[in-house]
Amino acid sequence: MAEAEDVVGRVLGTEDATPLTFWVAIAPDAYLQLDDVVVTRREVAGRDPVTVSGVVTAVRSRHEGAQFDSDVFAISDGHLPAQVQEAAEITVTRVEPEVFVPPRPGDPVMRAAGQARDAALYFDQMVRQVPLGFSRDGEPVFLNADFLDGTRGAHVSISGISGVATKTSFATWLLYSLLHSDAIGPEAVNTKALIFNVKGEDLLLLDHENSKLDDAMRSSYERLGVPAKAFSSVTVMAPPRAGDKNGVPDVACRSTGVESFYWTIAQFCSDRLLPFVFADADDERQQYTMVVHQVTAKLHREAKPKDDGGAVIDGQLVSSYGGLVDLVCDRLSDDDTRGTWAGSAVGLGTVNAFIRRLISSTRDIGRLVRGDLPPKRVHGVGTDHDAQVTVVDLHNLPDRAQRFVVGVTLRSEFERKEKAGSARPLQFVVLDELNKYAPRDGTSPIKEILLDIAERGRSLGVILIGAQQTASEVERRIAANSAIRVVGRLDPAEANRPEYGFLATGQRQRALMAKPGTMFVAQPELPVPLVVNFPFPAWATRPAEAGAPPASALRSVTQTIDPFALAAGDEDDDIPF
Repeated sequence: MAEAEDVVGRVLGTEDATPLTFWVAIAPDAYLQLDDVVVTRREVAGRDPVTVSGVVTAVRSRHEGAQFDSDVFAISDGHLPAQVQEAAEITVTRVEPEVFVPPRPGDPVMRAAGQARDAALYFDQMVRQVPLGFSRDGEPVFLNADFLDGTRGAHVSISGISGVATKTSFATWLLYSLLHSDAIGPEAVNTKALIFNVKGEDLLLLDHENSKLDDAMRSSYERLGVPAKAFSSVTVMAPPRAGDKNGVPDVACRSTGVESFYWTIAQFCSDRLLPFVFADADDERQQYTMVVHQVTAKLHREAKPKDDGGAVIDGQLVSSYGGLVDLVCDRLSDDDTRGTWAGSAVGLGTVNAFIRRLISSTRDIGRLVRGDLPPKRVHGVGTDHDAQVTVVDLHNLPDRAQRFVVGVTLRSEFERKEKAGSARPLQFVVLDELNKYAPRDGTSPIKEILLDIAERGRSLGVILIGAQQTASEVERRIAANSAIRVVGRLDPAEANRPEYGFLATGQRQRALMAKPGTMFVAQPELPVPLVVNFPFPAWATRPAEAGAPPASALRSVTQTIDPFALAAGDEDDDIPF
């Protein structure tokens, strides 16, 4: 209590005080604002003094002595006696020792600072603290790493309006803070992160310093105990350009340091990837999914891989996805072979429905499943390489292709962690638009994988950081398994959904007008979500902000530059941002 002697008022006697909430009459020369932390002490007969700490969740001001609304004019002119009185509602966060008695009217209430504030917010019990940002009083706010790395909980759910709630920015900041603070110690070196970039090219420059970072912003990083710099170990992967025979990555903001990803025809067959072509939740409700699984099994049995990434299937060489689709359609259209490919009990209408959808996938999937590129080059998406952070760019792909990449990648990464048999090193997955991949209704291969990650990922060291505009449209079991819940600015209709019941009434209203960079963070130890302003990104979030990459990244990028690709006088065009 020595550091909480700033008396701001007394426990109110005209409102009920309970062990969980009470009101404070604010002294005339003091003030309390939303999110301030206060502390009071209650003497209990035969017991040690009880310290009650809490957070301000409502503040009001009114005239005492006024009877009618119009009295405000007479009072202001000095014709009626009255007094302005402010009061604040306190939601209790901690009681020490745990003797749950209400504070008594008239007890002094102090603004918590230093050790008193840390105790009120349980920061004193967080052995491993992940810096989140700053509260409204300018003091640091922390997250307990035990609820992030699987020790006592795992997974993060971030919700908010697109473009305003800064969901992706907070997700990358949280990942950066975890990797660069002392929260997980030496383990951070081996920790991996897989980030799916679904909107623009904002996440493709994580390894470039932000040119708009000034001294004040650097000072805020220093106060939080993390360096103000870009991610130092990043690999960017992008799909090949449509129609390109050389596998050039389809990226505009950078010309070096990017690898293209794709899957060979042989991989597509042997790894049973066909179901991910039909990964929409609506597909699983259709009868033709029986044909999907029959054809998948047939391709797995029949395909014989060739050195160029193609495969021989049923005696025919296939070197492109279009060729594979043609072969499957021919076999399903032939009366003599239809039974062995689709199953004898499947009707012709169901087969035709499958054929129509398979043909329509050619344009979307064709550049991702190849038999015309060197299979020995690195082309798969994964984290089994030296880079700490892998960014997978999806923004140039149509919806079906995005689902295919996300589903195949998540399955391979989850299977890799299962085979490893150890939760360490940790594997973080950052996925935006979670409501698209794991909707509340229906089933799909991707949804099943995400459910598996949510329910078993903690024990395997796979941690999901999911972001979505509407948490009400995400599978309930995924949201329920998220130990950390974060909310930015919300739509008014969405804010009233029961999925946001963890927010206090006042916080729901405030979430309707939250500014970019302001987030409400709920963690298990605290009964009240904390309002956090996280720092301006130290890494570039758009090409206009991109400064020089760190020296380590520049060395790795330089190694990938083909000197013969530089035309005389054009060298500057290939220098990384």
